Amino acid sequence: MSSSELCLERPLFGGAITSAFPQRFQDASNIRQVPDHQEVFVDPSRDESLIFELLDFKSDVGDNGSASWFLQDLAREQDAEAFKLIDQSQVIEAPGLSFRNIPAVVTSAVGEMAISKGRQGRDAQNLVRVYVANLRLKGVETDVLVTAYEPILINPLSESANAVGSGLAVPASQSGISPMCDVIKHAVSTFRVNDWSLFGSSA
Repeated sequence: MSSSELCLERPLFGGAITSAFPQRFQDASNIRQVPDHQEVFVDPSRDESLIFELLDFKSDVGDNGSASWFLQDLAREQDAEAFKLIDQSQVIEAPGLSFRNIPAVVTSAVGEMAISKGRQGRDAQNLVRVYVANLRLKGVETDVLVTAYEPILINPLSESANAVGSGLAVPASQSGISPMCDVIKHAVSTFRVNDWSLFGSSA
């Protein structure tokens, strides 16, 4: 990673999975309730977050553009406005994540959307860049989503403004830390399954 930021390998889902990302991201389950199929890490000083999510494999979604599909699904779920897909990757094989010789693949996508926090209304929307990586663990019929949220423009009415101030977010490079595009790349490249029984009977 470009900056001198310290990355730590973190245990996810009780250590069944590990991934490395900067120390500044704190486990959100210490602050609020997080669903069992998710691990959520936040940097409150920048209102950035990194989320790992385990979903049943979506067999009706093709590998090509799968991350974009999940990104659009996310935008719908969060009632986002002004959604725009910026970039999507090719399908890349992930040899380290194959199970019983069934290959795993990774796709990624980047988008921008206007979303409000929690129960705040549309007048408090922030403009956010969202990075999604979809690790398709076909051997255990699981879609892993790694999602990174990076605010671009903080609305003065948003509760985020209390913590990080309103207006354009300070670029990571100016703060001497890794930008979210690098954070998610590193988190995905260091993603390891240590205990396949996490995925239930198919393992």
